[in-house]
Amino acid sequence: MWRQHQKEPRLIHWLSEVIHVGRILITGSSGLIGGALARQLRRTGHEVVGFDVAAPRGAGFGDVTDQGMCMAAMAGCTGVVHLAAVSRVIWGERDPARCREVNVGGTDNILAAAHQNPGRPWVLLASSREVYGQATVFPVSEDAPLQPMNAYARSKAAAEELAAAGRRGGDRISVIRFCGVYGTTGDHADRVAPGFARQAATGGVLRVDGADTTLDFTHLDDVTEALERVIGMLEAGEVGLPTLHLVSGRGIRLADLAALAVEVAGRGEVVIAPPRTYDISRFTGDPARAQRVLGWRAHTPLADGIARLVAQFQAALAPGAPTPRRPA
Repeated sequence: MWRQHQKEPRLIHWLSEVIHVGRILITGSSGLIGGALARQLRRTGHEVVGFDVAAPRGAGFGDVTDQGMCMAAMAGCTGVVHLAAVSRVIWGERDPARCREVNVGGTDNILAAAHQNPGRPWVLLASSREVYGQATVFPVSEDAPLQPMNAYARSKAAAEELAAAGRRGGDRISVIRFCGVYGTTGDHADRVAPGFARQAATGGVLRVDGADTTLDFTHLDDVTEALERVIGMLEAGEVGLPTLHLVSGRGIRLADLAALAVEVAGRGEVVIAPPRTYDISRFTGDPARAQRVLGWRAHTPLADGIARLVAQFQAALAPGAPTPRRPA
């Protein structure tokens, strides 16, 4: 069915705007993407159920490793955006067992809860460009082989296998792979783009783990827009969405990204370190499928996004400014 939409981006955009979105559960609702998506959906009149271990008890608290909590939270929902995860490569390396428990076991619980729910809600599963591992053909398409090379990537690939099994069983499950999402001061300090922007804003040291490592980054605003379109299609009854990755299609060396942050801020020191053994050295994705299926492409130039982020850090870190909230 998805092929019909390849030539109809205007129809897709219309659907995403006019179809009433029902009660949607967002796991990982306190995180970078989950928080932004929840706010946007609520602004446009959607009902959102938050579910996150970082939320206060009684106010959207939920643990995806607890199947009973997953089933209870899903009551009355028409769809689930499953973002909850051990979301950092380095965290997965430090505690691979916990990474698998949350990312694979938690996904299994969410899929089982959706399958057992009488309303059979659709599920949108968040994955990562990390599942491709070290690709050799660029730009990387969604059909590239999965060759995960770290614990986090292996957990995401395993979660995708669970999704594929669910689809074979008749469940409506779609997969979105994220790629270098950035855009707020509340992000984790060890993520590359916000880490560089913060250090540049404060005149600190920007440590580059692998100067020639080349990655593809997408701004949070663009990602949120794409997710809204996907949700609109799923609420409209779409059953054949292919796996999509949200990429800009433009790679940048980490040394150049650090230099860009320093140039924008007018200060900061770049220090080059060896690449980490569990990181990929190069990734640039092919945005063609997302553009065909969703009528979407990343609009925010990286230079603009980094400039905005540096300015936000400068304002947030000024004397008397409130401390930015970190995502889960």
